[in-house]
This record gives sequence, C-alpha cells and structure tokens, in this order.
Amino acid sequence: MGNSDATKQRILEAATEEFAERGIAGARIDRIARAAQANKAQLYAYFGNKEQLFSAVLAERLRAIVDAVPIDGRDLPGYAVRLYDDYLAHPLVVKLAVWTRLERAPFGGLGPEIGTLDQPKFAAIAAAQAEGLVDPSIPPSDLFSMVIALSLTWSPVSTTIAASPDDDDAEHEHRRRLIRTAVRRLVTPDA
Repeated sequence: MGNSDATKQRILEAATEEFAERGIAGARIDRIARAAQANKAQLYAYFGNKEQLFSAVLAERLRAIVDAVPIDGRDLPGYAVRLYDDYLAHPLVVKLAVWTRLERAPFGGLGPEIGTLDQPKFAAIAAAQAEGLVDPSIPPSDLFSMVIALSLTWSPVSTTIAASPDDDDAEHEHRRRLIRTAVRRLVTPDA
C-alpha cells in the first residue's frame, strides 16, 4: 500500500470512529485529520467535504458487512444470527446506520450507498422462495427488512436491551436461539 493509500485508509478509519461517536453534524474534520495523522488539506483532497467523507465511510463499512456476513437465502435464520454476532464484533456499522437515519434519511432507504448492495440479497431470497424454502407471500425486500430488524433486536443501539460482547456466553446463545426461532417462523412457508 502506497503512502497515499495508507493515508486514505487512516482517514477512513479515523472518520469511522468520529462519525460513529458523534454523527455527521457533531464530527469535526480537525479531529479526524489529527487522529489519522494527516492534514485537513489531504482529507479534503481525497474526499471533498465532510458529507462526502461520511458517504465514503458508510459505503466502505456497508460493503465490509456484506462481505463479512454473506446472505444465504436458504438459511435466513442462520444469516440473522451471523448478523447479530457481527453487530457485537463491529458495533460501529450499526451506529453509522443510525446516524444516517437520524441525519440524512429519516424515511425510505438509507441512501445510494446501499441500493446496489441489497439487490443480490433480494435475489437470494427470491431464489429460496422459488424453491419453496421461504414463504413467497412476502416480497423479498420486505422479508429482508424484517430479518434485519430481528437481527438488530439486541444491537448496540437497541432501545430496549443492548447486548455487549462481555455478556455471558449463555445469554448470547439464548438470544441466538430466539433469533433463529423468530426468523424461522417468519420465513417458513405455510404447510
């Protein structure tokens, strides 16, 4: 990785932390540049402005979760559990999504950063529906949203109980069983 690429990566990492902690409005370019051991001129040259930097961070983190937790339309309960585990390991992704919802997209999709990432997921669900493995009465995009919602039940931004990686292993396993059961009941075709 060249110096330019290394600097860009340091900026993205510092910006991820800053945006996850403070949101778009509360984030400060000078803090990001200082944490990245870069200067503000470099940051602006690479990413434009704060909004564009946030878009770059969000796109990178969402791609990372897509790669880390690939969907399996034939095993949506397992997919939801893998998401739960990934949210525990990488809470910044969930926090960035919440800030996006609060500051950019109060309704509808989270934005153009996500649109193309969801299409293969919808296709995987549609394929499982065509095979009779998943309830075909729920459109793939709606089913996907519902599975995501169930996987977020104990996420770092839950309004009820937020899970911590430090929680007892038995508690995590209990939550995983509940997620599997709920998603299985949701997606199983009527007999």
